[in-house]
Amino acid sequence: MNLETNRLIITKFTPDMAQAVHQNSLDEDTRRFLPDEVFETVEDAAGTIDFLMSQYERVEGPFVYPVLLKDKTNIGYVQAVPAEGGIWEIGYHIAKQFTGKGYATEAVTAFLTVIMKKLEIQKIYGICDAENVASCKVLEKCGFKFEYEGNGMYQGKSTQIKKYMYGE
Repeated sequence: MNLETNRLIITKFTPDMAQAVHQNSLDEDTRRFLPDEVFETVEDAAGTIDFLMSQYERVEGPFVYPVLLKDKTNIGYVQAVPAEGGIWEIGYHIAKQFTGKGYATEAVTAFLTVIMKKLEIQKIYGICDAENVASCKVLEKCGFKFEYEGNGMYQGKSTQIKKYMYGE
């Protein structure tokens, strides 16, 4: 994958991105909403990058792609992850120092069409911790339709979630 928007590049991971992935994972929002995506060491990030790179040629995913600024600064990622029942979920993270600039919305918008075509799917879901207002707003700005709010599984624990759907 090599997508470009006005401000961003969405591409494949390379091993030299481990330091940036490690740094981007350490902010308080990641610790709160995506604790399984915190990489305490560069080596932890490198191991995950190796796994994610191995998935690009497979069909079952997950498919995770770094989001870079045009100057190649790594600011986060977008992903499509298989979930129960043959459905797919979108995910995204923009490091705290780059939030509030519309990068997540720009990345998700560009990614949706390409990943849905690659996966040959007509719909994709977005699930957020209900307290993660910013993430919910990204989904809404990208055309996802609200489906459910209530108790559900998120990041391996039962919590209040919001579920959205994009597509047919």
